[in-house]
Amino acid sequence: MDIAAALRAFVRTVERGSVTAAARDLAISQPAVTKHLRNLERHVGARLLERSSRIVRPTSQGQALYTVSREALVSIDAALEGVRRDMGAVEGHLRIHAPSCVGAKHLHGIVMDFQRTYPAVTADLVLDNREIDLVYENFDLAIRYGRPADQNLIIRRLGAIRRILVAAPSFLARFGPIDTLARLSEVALITSESLLSKQDVLALRDRDNAATELPVRAALRTNNAEVIVATLVAGHAAGPVQHLLVDSELADGRLVRILPEYEVRPTEAFLAYPSVRFMRPVVRAFTDFAVPALRNVPGIMSGRDTAPPDARAMDAPDTMPEDLPARFPAPVDGRADRA
Repeated sequence: MDIAAALRAFVRTVERGSVTAAARDLAISQPAVTKHLRNLERHVGARLLERSSRIVRPTSQGQALYTVSREALVSIDAALEGVRRDMGAVEGHLRIHAPSCVGAKHLHGIVMDFQRTYPAVTADLVLDNREIDLVYENFDLAIRYGRPADQNLIIRRLGAIRRILVAAPSFLARFGPIDTLARLSEVALITSESLLSKQDVLALRDRDNAATELPVRAALRTNNAEVIVATLVAGHAAGPVQHLLVDSELADGRLVRILPEYEVRPTEAFLAYPSVRFMRPVVRAFTDFAVPALRNVPGIMSGRDTAPPDARAMDAPDTMPEDLPARFPAPVDGRADRA
């Protein structure tokens, strides 16, 4: 029996709760996983898994074996990759998850740049706007909006995601200037549901960090960042948007700031990964590569001051610790806002 292969099949089955899903993740057949599990139970002389028609769960003996085996396998993989790294090679496979907005607009390019530097690295880049379990879904790391609550994650702060108010010149030509909050409340807006209360109230703040709740007319709501940007550029509506989504549109004049003294309260972004103790060299290399690049994205404020910035605030240093366990609370907006 290949004990390492059997333990890998066992660990992945526990994490996925399914033999079929474990087989898919390991790129082997379902009968092969079943055989590994049967051989492992015979080898240790104990029943390790309880099977039902819906899920597979570890027994008490299986849970104990899982806890030790998972750390051991990750440690072995890290040691092997460490040797290859010491020989000048960063290689292996990465699974990365991110919100579609920052993922498609910026993270995609960072991943490609990383692969140009390290051609032996392959990657799965999964972009959607749902919460994931990094261990269960077998991700190495993820970008999260809002501080993760999972105590098993290590998080690295990227900065605060700015949301500004914009409109197309064509929209302003048709409906006139938007130079007061009262005027903003009258025009059609596009937004995401997460930014509005049930009463269609938009929470804004000024440069002094004073909060204002403004009733607005949400003509269109969507959870898709591309739809928001396309709607704004087409002049169909004005609205709040992540600055990182429209930096090029602002630069070439397709969109302009309105009420620049006001912004929507930002949400902090974090890079999260399951553990730091046994972080594989390829994961650490990507983290070290990606974090500075993400912090340089227009619209991500790396400083602690998250008020609508003037020129000095944009240059504020990041004084927060690099790596923080998720269990430590912080006074940030914990909603998982996406678009």
